[in-house]
Amino acid sequence: MNKIQELFSQPLRPINLGLETFAASMAAQGMEVATVEWQPPADGYVELDTLQGVDVDAANVEAVQRIMAGRPMLIGMGIAREVIPGFHPRLITHSGPPVTWQRMSGPTRGAVIGALLYEGLAETPEAAAELAASGAIEFAPCHHFNAVGPMAGIISPSMPVFIVRNEATGHLAYATQNEGLGRVLRYGAYGPEVIQRLRWMETVLYPALQRALEQTGPIDLRSMTAQALHMGDECHNRNKAGTSLFIRAIGPALAETSDAATAAAALRFMDGNDHFYLNLSMPAIKAMLLPAEQIPGCTVVTVMARNGTDWGIRVSATGDRWFTAPSPLVEGLWLPGYKPEDANPDIGDSAITETGGIGGFALAGAPAIVQFVGGTPTDAVNTTLAMYEITAGEHSAFSIPPLNFRGTPVGVDVRRVVETGITPRLNTGIAHKEPGVGMVGAGLVAAPMGCFRAAFEALKAL
Repeated sequence: MNKIQELFSQPLRPINLGLETFAASMAAQGMEVATVEWQPPADGYVELDTLQGVDVDAANVEAVQRIMAGRPMLIGMGIAREVIPGFHPRLITHSGPPVTWQRMSGPTRGAVIGALLYEGLAETPEAAAELAASGAIEFAPCHHFNAVGPMAGIISPSMPVFIVRNEATGHLAYATQNEGLGRVLRYGAYGPEVIQRLRWMETVLYPALQRALEQTGPIDLRSMTAQALHMGDECHNRNKAGTSLFIRAIGPALAETSDAATAAAALRFMDGNDHFYLNLSMPAIKAMLLPAEQIPGCTVVTVMARNGTDWGIRVSATGDRWFTAPSPLVEGLWLPGYKPEDANPDIGDSAITETGGIGGFALAGAPAIVQFVGGTPTDAVNTTLAMYEITAGEHSAFSIPPLNFRGTPVGVDVRRVVETGITPRLNTGIAHKEPGVGMVGAGLVAAPMGCFRAAFEALKAL
């Protein structure tokens, strides 16, 4: 058989460029189809090679190098009003870009109501809502305080927070302890069981973990995250390995610094909450991203966050400015008794994981996640491969075993998003649209193009 005969005797491997329906029809006929996402560049797209007198590619390389060089260490815990600079007794921070009470989504409103009840600033949900609307409470994004919060992202003054320090630069980042899934504050629930759990976390779990951390010393979250990625996590919606690794690291010290009943209760709570590590991976990535902010000429995204009303991004060269678009709905799987009409648009600061190169960007290494958010293992691989098209580098610390240990895509480049039409992909939880209900499902979502187009126009004007 000559080479040509050998070539044409091989099974066909079609590549679909364009409409997904073409790929679907070939797949229905038993063909293995490789889909390439492509569409013409967005209106207004031009090549941006130089900004602010700086070579953009060089600036983006610098940003990625700073991100990858980060060494986030869990150094301790504290009460928000005591350890987060600028926090005060009438402040509540939330996920996403700035939003007023009048525009807050249902789950954010529910979480604010719960926080005011937890703080003792209101006795009933009705009184809490009235106080929130009165102007007596200041609302601000967690990101304005170098903090991050999943879903509604609420941090109130009395809440304990993890303190993470980037040892390479000294930057600090903060996050609360993770409550678990279901009817919890971050999903907008505020019933008595929610408040009781928060108070237990403040008075029992936090002191126990704080004592244990004083004994263990700083815990290397970059190494722990890298190991979790190799164990099937993507450290956004799948944190089984990360939580297990943290329990392994903190467990002996818990047993040695707390009485048996307290240590057992703390370990039991973390063991029963596979998402506990999420509130460690998030501030770890935030601490790694902080050194990449405000680099002249840099088009790398340093923040992606959603408040259930708006999706917002911040870009290195434009500093603290937010670019927003309406937050989209999530396509996913539903908890029993719920349906798509119950869902609130996407919400949470947990997109910080994708911003730093893990989460949905590492989906290829966590195929089991599709059982939680929908899709197939092939979809997981394709999601990661698409993200390489819009990023400025491949992570030297985080890698994906199924892709021959290729570094995860890192450093979302606004230029590439607008040029390719591919926006960042996330996997996320879904909150009920009404306050007080909680979690209704989980799924996959693509960032809206609007905020990237707005950022691109601002970059062109620099």
